[in-house]
Amino acid sequence: MKKNVIAIIFIIGLVLYGGYEYFNKSSQQPLQSVSSEEESRDVGIEIGQVAPDFSLQDLSGNPVRLSDYKGKRVMLNFWATWCPPCRVEMPHMQSIYENYESEDVVILGVNMTLTEKALGDVQPFVQEQKLTFPIVLDEDGELMQTYQIVAYPTTYVLDADGVVREKVRGAMNYEMMSELLAEVK
Repeated sequence: MKKNVIAIIFIIGLVLYGGYEYFNKSSQQPLQSVSSEEESRDVGIEIGQVAPDFSLQDLSGNPVRLSDYKGKRVMLNFWATWCPPCRVEMPHMQSIYENYESEDVVILGVNMTLTEKALGDVQPFVQEQKLTFPIVLDEDGELMQTYQIVAYPTTYVLDADGVVREKVRGAMNYEMMSELLAEVK
């Protein structure tokens, strides 16, 4: 019982931290348009860098590369089935996917499979949540390390050139996602 209370307090802390970080950054400085000549094209996970490409398998075993979505804005969302904030966020992600798909926006869900009790937990969760956006499996945790995922969920917002424009730790709702997408072209 004590472990559950500690875990819940920890998760609440992560969610609060993510919200604080998001709103603190938002109120300090809006995203600015920067010409491609001025912008660093280094590969990395910091704002202004090109997000590292990867190839992972989807739920059907097909390879999916981040670079497959070049030319589209991407919300790269790291999540797990056991994560309460992830569960809360998923219906909002699905709504964004449905409402923005015609505007060249993709939600790419990266299941942190290494943290799951069993690989078999992912498909039933996806069906239960009626998720139709692409889901890939980070079975060995390599992508979690590359993107330095320390809080769940974490979302990287990429522009059409694959450049990181925002990083959000913690759950977001539809309105927050919509505001981010309005700032990222």
